[in-house]
Amino acid sequence: MLTDIEIAQQAKMLKIGQIAQKLGISEEEIEPYGHYKAKLSQKLIDRVSANPDGKLILVTAINPTPAGEGKTTTSVGLCEGMNKIGKKTVVALREPSLGPVFGIKGGAAGGGYSQVVPMEDINLHFTGDMHAITSANNLLAAMIDNSIQQGNPLNIDVRRILFKRCLDMNDRALRNCIVGMGGKVNGVPREDHFQISVASEIMAILCLANDLNDLKKRLGNILVAYTYDNKPVFARDLNAVGAMTALLRDAINPNLVQTLENNPAIIHGGPFANIAHGCNSVRATKLALKLSDYVITEAGFGSDLGAEKFFDIKCRFAGLKPDCVVLVATIRALKYNGGAAKADLANENVEALQKGIVNLGVHIENMRKFGVPVVVAINHFASDTDAEIETVRQYCKKMGAKVAFSDVFAKGGEGAVDLANEVVSVLNNEQSKFAPIYDEKLTIKEKVGIIAREIYRADSVVYTAKAEKAIKEIEALGLDKVPVCVAKTQYSLSDDPAKLGRPTNFEITVSDVRASSGAGFVVVYTGDIMTMPGLPKVPSAEKIDVDENGVISGLF
Repeated sequence: MLTDIEIAQQAKMLKIGQIAQKLGISEEEIEPYGHYKAKLSQKLIDRVSANPDGKLILVTAINPTPAGEGKTTTSVGLCEGMNKIGKKTVVALREPSLGPVFGIKGGAAGGGYSQVVPMEDINLHFTGDMHAITSANNLLAAMIDNSIQQGNPLNIDVRRILFKRCLDMNDRALRNCIVGMGGKVNGVPREDHFQISVASEIMAILCLANDLNDLKKRLGNILVAYTYDNKPVFARDLNAVGAMTALLRDAINPNLVQTLENNPAIIHGGPFANIAHGCNSVRATKLALKLSDYVITEAGFGSDLGAEKFFDIKCRFAGLKPDCVVLVATIRALKYNGGAAKADLANENVEALQKGIVNLGVHIENMRKFGVPVVVAINHFASDTDAEIETVRQYCKKMGAKVAFSDVFAKGGEGAVDLANEVVSVLNNEQSKFAPIYDEKLTIKEKVGIIAREIYRADSVVYTAKAEKAIKEIEALGLDKVPVCVAKTQYSLSDDPAKLGRPTNFEITVSDVRASSGAGFVVVYTGDIMTMPGLPKVPSAEKIDVDENGVISGLF
């Protein structure tokens, strides 16, 4: 059996100009990065701005498990399937982070015969967007410390610097550190912190900005610190915005690649959904809607995280109105939610499936609360038995949800034809009545309470003293009348990763709250969530190699 990278390396790719032509894009409107990837220009965005929008399909999932769900694989496969039945469709995805690539989760290019290519490029440096984001972030961090070193004209309190450095790698040793050591010439010693680049506010800003002017304005609005007399300091006060924008000038443009079946794919931005807002860029999604009749995009992790943020943050800011949700699950993952051991997931276990399928039920209910029609996509495994399949069918019927089984990992677009037809049927026969789940003008606690109650099913929300203090400071600055972005474990509807299925009788604990004033939302930290992951005991990096001809192996 071929690995993902071996399948990708055997792909017969078309030159990127040919892929662009499928969407009516001229040679002058792309900026090639080699033969098989390109940036899509502002010139193109301006030209197609008057085109009508296509239909927007969001792919989300149940809570992730070690059994895997295959959300990106399904997204790519559905694009292949839609094109196979004659629907002009583009898939719009996030860019992978190097953290998971070299850690444990893997990349974000799909899998099997349902991938975007060139897979190695996409999973590694791609077009340099991640590096540009990291550089812009760390330029601002360096300018903060330099201002303090050069006489501290802004009167920055070194104990109250909010802005963190970042790195696109899992590195737990950098979560908490001391900088400025080594004497006066090396700066002012202080406690500092790193987060992974995909959790940075710069990433969020890039993904939510409409254009360069909007990007520049948002960068200037970043709250970086407080003064000794308790006044806010913003990035614009450091005169950092112009240089940061220069670093992000090319990164703001979406990237064009292709699927294994040579269908167009637009990939841009990559915020995690458990510690950030979990969606690809507004520019990429809007452009895709102007270039095709159907757009498939995804939001990270389960619907309690990525989809909620897609609806309440991205759609609100961008004025997007999704037409359908595809909710991905596997029978294996549902059995895991019902208590089956990971080693036994290939064995028939209807009892565990019946216990765990309630997790799927919550996510179906979640999506309906936003007024969007739902299609359940069961990512099919050979180990799925007739009894288990029938159990899922009957449950979805009871929930009033359409369901289709897909086999895109093994069969590519052919394995998604049934799913594609079901999605088209729903689009043709059910009207989306999309609306965000809360009014952003409510208080922070009211908004968090609605999400905790309606989406997580929590009984209550508890705030630490640190979180209470942070909320008062944010409210005093008038930065609270914005959406909230909850940082929470992805493994459970609760903030405890061990509580699987449909947890009951639990409370959500808010440990901290921070204003991402440039991005335009407030980040609410729950449980023990961290914004800088660590590597596992055996990281994926140990299996990756390159031979004398430059051919990469071990990359999934």
